[in-house]
Amino acid sequence: MSFPKLGHRILGGLVEKFRFFDKSCSSLVPAYKPAGEEELAEFKKYLHSMRFLFVITGAGISTESGIPDYRSEGVGRYARSHLKPIQYVDFLNSARVRRRYWARNYVAWRQFSSVMPNRTHAILNDWEKNGWIHWMVTQNVDNLHSKAGSHRVTELHGNGFRVRCISCERRWNREELQSYMQKLNPNWEAQVKQLAPDGDVDLDNDLEKNFRMPVCDNCRGILKPDIVFFGENVPIRTVHFVEDRLSESDGLLAIGTSLQVLSAFRLVHIAYEIKMPILIVNIGPTRADDLATIKISSNCSQVLATAYE
Repeated sequence: MSFPKLGHRILGGLVEKFRFFDKSCSSLVPAYKPAGEEELAEFKKYLHSMRFLFVITGAGISTESGIPDYRSEGVGRYARSHLKPIQYVDFLNSARVRRRYWARNYVAWRQFSSVMPNRTHAILNDWEKNGWIHWMVTQNVDNLHSKAGSHRVTELHGNGFRVRCISCERRWNREELQSYMQKLNPNWEAQVKQLAPDGDVDLDNDLEKNFRMPVCDNCRGILKPDIVFFGENVPIRTVHFVEDRLSESDGLLAIGTSLQVLSAFRLVHIAYEIKMPILIVNIGPTRADDLATIKISSNCSQVLATAYE
C-alpha cells in the first residue's frame, strides 16, 4: 500500500472552503518559522514509510479556526487570561462553580458551535478517506474533526456538543440545552470576551450570580458536558481501545499538541517503547521531544500541506 497522492487535491477544492478561517484567525497562532527543506524532506521520508498511521491531535490544530490553545506563549488561554479551567471535583461539589461554568458556556455557545474546520482538519480527513490513517485520537472537544468528515477518530477528552446527567445518564444534545437555558434566563445577556478551547469564556462575576443553571428534567440531577474535566480520568474502556488501535499501527504523528496531558503522552511513550517512528509537528516544545524520531516546530497546516507536494 503506497501513500495516496493527495497534494494537488488537498490544496485545491477540499481546502478552499476552509481557507477563510486560516487567514482570519492568525492572531491565535503562535509565532513560528517555516519548516526547513531538509527537515521537511526527512519528515516526508518517514511518512512515506508508514502504511497504518496513528495520529494524535491537540488544541494547536484548531487555532486557525479561531479557538485558542491553552499553553502557547503570548496567545494561549493561560497567557491571555487569569482564569483557569474548572476542576472536576469543584464542578461536582459546588453549585456556585456549576453556575459559573454553565453561564460562561451558555454565552460562548453560539460562537463555539459555529466554528468551522480549517486546512489541517481537511487534510487529515482526506488522508482517512484514502485509507492511510489507521486511527486518530484527538484531545479536542470542539467537534471539528467530525465537521470535517472524519470517522476513524476517538475523542479522548469527550465532545462539548453533548451533555449528560451524572445521576440518571439522560443524554442531551448541547443545542437542545441551549434552548432550555434560554428559557430559564430570558432577560439575561452577556457578551463573549474570549473563547477558550473547551467552549469556556471570561465573564464578570456579577453576571454569573444572576444566571439560572440547568438541571436534569428527568431526575433534577447535575448536568455535565460530555467532556473530561481537568482532574477527571479518561474512561478506561477508551484508554484500552486507543491503545489497541496504536498497537495495530506502524507510525505515530502528533500534531498541534504539547503532550503535557498524561493521557496523550502515554500513547507516545508506548509507541517509543515498541520502537515505532514518532513524528511531532507543534509550534514550541513538547513533553515528548526527546522521544521523537522527527520534531518540526512549525505551523501544522503548512507542514501537512507541503508534505506531499
